[in-house]
Amino acid sequence: MAAPDPVKLIMTWDIAPSREREYFEFVVRVFIPALQNMGLEISEAWATAYGNRPQIQVGAQMPNLAALQQTLRSKEWVDLHEQLLEYIINYNQKVARSLTRFQF
Repeated sequence: MAAPDPVKLIMTWDIAPSREREYFEFVVRVFIPALQNMGLEISEAWATAYGNRPQIQVGAQMPNLAALQQTLRSKEWVDLHEQLLEYIINYNQKVARSLTRFQF
């Protein structure tokens, strides 16, 4: 029996105006370590330099959909997500089968 396909949580957002410094401190000190502690492996992080796209995109992988769904229902994720929303606007997320190429 084949192992389940890895999945990716793809998140996009814009940094809230006048919250840049606090946002970057939160992401480095809290957000990234918390994702890693929950078993989410950050596979990419992008910043839009030009164009009409979200300012930030982060992709984080998990081994399978069941594991990701369990993580997204956890109190730890809910609390972390609420904290993130204090620093950002226009948040979106989706779950996709993990590919080796860029995904949006």
